[in-house]
Amino acid sequence: MTDKALLEGGPEDLAGTVVPVVPPGQELKIPHLGGYEHYKVTTRHQDSKEGAVTVYKWWERTEVAE
Repeated sequence: MTDKALLEGGPEDLAGTVVPVVPPGQELKIPHLGGYEHYKVTTRHQDSKEGAVTVYKWWERTEVAE
């Protein structure tokens, strides 16, 4: 199992980014522009500059209350 994720979908500036996953296999919640982008793990893997990584697909955004 990899400890890095390739982000698929969501904001253009995050799509295609490889990020660490702690712990592996869990949903990702990425802080972004006053809110959070949420990504769910898939069963797919893709080669990247950092080796094979698990693909995480965007599924929603939540806003941070001010």
